[in-house]
Amino acid sequence: MAYLYKRGKSWAYRAYAGKDPVTGKDKQKSKSGFNTKKDAQLAAALFERQFHSGEFIEPSKITFNALCDDWEKHYVSSMDAKESSLRARKIALKHVRDEFGDMPIQRIRKKDYQDFIDKLQLSTNYILSIHSSANMVFSYSKENNLIKEVPSTDIKLPKKKKTVSDLEKGDSIEENFLEKEELEEFLTVAKNEGLESDLLSFTMLAYTGLRVGECVSLKWSDIDFDNHTLRVIRTYYNPTNNKLKYQLQTPKTVGSVRTITIDKMLIELLHVHKMDQDRIKKDNKPFYKDKGFIFATNEGYPNTIKHIATRLQRLLKRTSIQKHVTPHTFRHTHTSLLAQAGVSLTEIMERLGHDDEKTTKKIYLHVTKEMKKEASTKFSNLMKDLSDQIYSKHEQKHEHEQH
Repeated sequence: MAYLYKRGKSWAYRAYAGKDPVTGKDKQKSKSGFNTKKDAQLAAALFERQFHSGEFIEPSKITFNALCDDWEKHYVSSMDAKESSLRARKIALKHVRDEFGDMPIQRIRKKDYQDFIDKLQLSTNYILSIHSSANMVFSYSKENNLIKEVPSTDIKLPKKKKTVSDLEKGDSIEENFLEKEELEEFLTVAKNEGLESDLLSFTMLAYTGLRVGECVSLKWSDIDFDNHTLRVIRTYYNPTNNKLKYQLQTPKTVGSVRTITIDKMLIELLHVHKMDQDRIKKDNKPFYKDKGFIFATNEGYPNTIKHIATRLQRLLKRTSIQKHVTPHTFRHTHTSLLAQAGVSLTEIMERLGHDDEKTTKKIYLHVTKEMKKEASTKFSNLMKDLSDQIYSKHEQKHEHEQH
């Protein structure tokens, strides 16, 4: 039973709050500032009910910064997160730390968090990344009984506002991939005006659907020249774009580890590239660090992703293509070409190495929908003569009967 007492002009209560785990002594929960004895009695009763039911959470002085530091250790050890993923989370959480860093976590209310989200002047996707990272931290706090409610729950996120450019383009899914004719133009330019390994790099991306990180981390040991297959067992990570400071990591998901069949033409390009690379190795023998990479610098280090992106933009300027093209565009282009070739969505997903990706499904459905329209048009054209003969005669007969 709580002890009620008067403190100056207001009332207070003191109640049993368990034993201190270090000293073993009884702990007391005290609170004052109540206008009446009845108010203090009700508050004490509420505390005792929460305490005995296990709902009461001891007020903590732990700050949001301290919580983030603890969560980051947990994120790496318990969730087996890649360094690239942790780095992205840290960058996103910096915005939240700037807002709530030194504030005790129990003082952060839902309205505080909503106000923080509302004033962010960033892209919709980046705000979503910030929110999902913060939500992980707050949820971790609740799981460890540091807070009772997660302030980031049921928050209203800003909706993406379309620009004039967006409205002019419309919602065209075609912006995500190159049409066959566009790819032909691009690869022709790569063949005629590309620099060393450009043609192979972009043919590899377009003909396999590899992620660019998977592509630049390929080694000669991953190619089976006899069976025309390629295996994907690693990806490239290098946030600083320093060619010496790269890391090789396991692929994005379990499904990303895969072996795929590749085109004979691609095998021939690889043969030619290997001979060229052998000459480079010989010329630079004292300095060449041979790690077996297919797409390597003259010193043997794997090409950076930025290197591929820069080469891409150089070639694009020499084409008539007006789309916003990135190395990832070739992955979507591969999806489109496979769909046109009649490959099922399930087979495409397996080849690309993922279980579910919205853009892939959208492209597949778009292409197959257009193919169905085309099939219907072809059928109509095929049957046009027959239709004209039958239905024109039917109409003439009908008109004659009416007269």
